[in-house]
Amino acid sequence: MDILYLLIPLSLVLVFVIAAMFWWSLKSGQYEDLEGPGHRILMDDDTGDAQAKSGPVDPDQGVARDK
Repeated sequence: MDILYLLIPLSLVLVFVIAAMFWWSLKSGQYEDLEGPGHRILMDDDTGDAQAKSGPVDPDQGVARDK
């Protein structure tokens, strides 16, 4: 029974800490754009630009050949 005197206040402190962290995340805009990162992954074309700049790739070695 004595352990409840420790566990109840400890759990209340933990609830307040979690609530404060959640409140901070809401205020700092962590949940503003939920779909944007998923669309950015699908529309990413950086690999095509890098390959076009480096020239044709040798399939045997996996690196760009000298022209």
